[in-house]
Amino acid sequence: MKIVIASDHAGYNLRQTIAEHLSQAGHAVEDFGPPENESVDYPDYAAKVAKAVADDIADLGILVCGSGVGMSIAANKVPGVRAALCFNAYLGEMCRAHNNANVLCLGERVTGIGLALSIVDAFVTTKFEGGRHGRRVDKIAELEN
Repeated sequence: MKIVIASDHAGYNLRQTIAEHLSQAGHAVEDFGPPENESVDYPDYAAKVAKAVADDIADLGILVCGSGVGMSIAANKVPGVRAALCFNAYLGEMCRAHNNANVLCLGERVTGIGLALSIVDAFVTTKFEGGRHGRRVDKIAELEN
């Protein structure tokens, strides 16, 4: 699976850990940065990941900032993106199974490494259930128009 990942300065360390974890699990990971831990504007990095996912350049995206909130707000502005801010593995699973979320958002300042990796694993390994959930996701897409 191809996964694109980015962060701002506040999510820099967790992003590095997640990228390594996903690579070791056999996923193709493209890291959109930033290249160093200096202050950057999170919407710039959210846009890079969201556009790559919306344009089918990647299967899934992961964004990390301090709380995860800013990244999720910015990513959801891109049509075709369903970004979910998750705080536990159950949410990581359900956002994929029921909402067909394609971008996971995490907060480095509010989520420990072990928990973050369990959320990432749940998100990446869960498939969309379709059925009644497909109808609802279609209605979300209609809102973009």
